Amino acid sequence: MGTILNIIIISLVLELSVPYLPVFTSPYVRIIVAALGVIFTGLGGGIYLIANLGPGPRDGLMIGIQKLTSLPIALVRSTFEVSVVLLGWPLGSVVGTGTLLFAFSIGPCVATTMTVFQMFFATKDGAECDDRKF
Repeated sequence: MGTILNIIIISLVLELSVPYLPVFTSPYVRIIVAALGVIFTGLGGGIYLIANLGPGPRDGLMIGIQKLTSLPIALVRSTFEVSVVLLGWPLGSVVGTGTLLFAFSIGPCVATTMTVFQMFFATKDGAECDDRKF
């Protein structure tokens, strides 16, 4: 259920909010806003993944591959994002500073958030909530 709600909620929020978002002209402000976007996206992604309510499609694939390979979530997620950039670029997609910032930074941001929240929500006997490697 969480996976379906993820798709619906994110698409609705984007559709309704994008027309009201400001457009920044300063390249410095644009980089700062992009960096903040990556941080907030990583924070939100880590929180909802720790809640175990059902990941979005990309996050579900990320968790599945992480469990199969035992590679850190940061590496798996970054590999996905960089792969998508490398596939999209020859197809005509625009690859800018924000695209590269997101592709290389979202994995570590999600993993850091999950690690921090894992520490807060460990069981009383010291066991972790689950066996994922962040």
